[in-house]
Amino acid sequence: MQATWLDKYFKGDRTIWLIVFILSIFSLLAVYSSTGTLAYKFKSGNTEYYLVKHLSILLLGLGLMYAAHAIRYTYYSKFSTIALILSLPLLVLTLFNGTNLNEASRWITLPGIGITFQTSDFAKLALIMFVARMLSKKQDEIKSFKTAFLPIVLPVLGICGLILPANFSTAAVLFISCCFLMFIGRINMKYILGLGGIAIVCFGLFIVVSFAIGKTGRIETWKSRIERFASDDNQDTYQTDQAKIAIAGGGMFGRFPGNSKARNYLPHPYSDFIYAIIVEEYGLIGGILIIFLYIWLFFRVIRFIHHSPMAFGTLLAIGCAFSLVFQAMINMAVAVNLFPVTGQPLPMLSMGGTSIWFTSISIGIVLSVSRQVEKEKKEGGQELAAA
Repeated sequence: MQATWLDKYFKGDRTIWLIVFILSIFSLLAVYSSTGTLAYKFKSGNTEYYLVKHLSILLLGLGLMYAAHAIRYTYYSKFSTIALILSLPLLVLTLFNGTNLNEASRWITLPGIGITFQTSDFAKLALIMFVARMLSKKQDEIKSFKTAFLPIVLPVLGICGLILPANFSTAAVLFISCCFLMFIGRINMKYILGLGGIAIVCFGLFIVVSFAIGKTGRIETWKSRIERFASDDNQDTYQTDQAKIAIAGGGMFGRFPGNSKARNYLPHPYSDFIYAIIVEEYGLIGGILIIFLYIWLFFRVIRFIHHSPMAFGTLLAIGCAFSLVFQAMINMAVAVNLFPVTGQPLPMLSMGGTSIWFTSISIGIVLSVSRQVEKEKKEGGQELAAA
């Protein structure tokens, strides 16, 4: 059978490619609709400014995804240690000398060009690649505490600890993703549970020390968010109230694209609460479709790694996919008031720069593994036919 241009240029799982393109279209429509107020406030009503900017970011993200999928997945094993080592000074620099916003230093502003770079996005991907590499290398001694567990867990605690002071939710998502990856990689369950206990103790010590030295920073913000979420008196819950109004206004079929009313009142409708805008404009059907797309993405990854004999490729793909889908579920849970406000963007949908780019690279890595699995299945089938 003659190969089509899709077979030639878009290798790997075609369904994952399709999911990415659907999410990108939703992203363009939702960001264009939700940035109207932002455009009138900062760009003299030029609503196309943010559309063009977001389109440029998405196109660059898709380009990075394509490049990542074209690289053989084994190269990421070699790069993971270098990336992890690079992420450590970047996180330290961000923590002590990063661009401060809302008492959180999460970004480094690149000198000369003024572009902000969120170092935790790079560190997340680097750590997941490193954990997948170490788990695959240690399979023969995977139940050992000293030779398998410690070399993996120390970088996890180090990276998550450096992200924690400025971004608790990102540190928590990354830590849980690594624990899930260790579980899949057959690390002893009692070690993983012990790691969870150590993390809780360390977090408690961090809070105690912060209060003792009088530098509470983001702790007050975390405290107030949890108190608002647990409160029954509906005081100071403006964000979640507006998100609920948006979701309730959408009904079953929505107000249709561009007709959101909540975008004028809801803080960050183009990032943290973009899911509420999608439900308002596309209704319950649109909201369920978005959830389905993320679950479908995870299912497709599980489906192709089920046929993969490659330990590193399997762990790498499942680690990247789980982190992405887990973050998406948290964002959507916040929008419907199931979780306290976290500030996590919705992957491939929220407006942003480094978040979209590193999410795109993660999906490209998943597609790279899928491409190799398909190649080996095809070669295996040809060998059987020849026999």
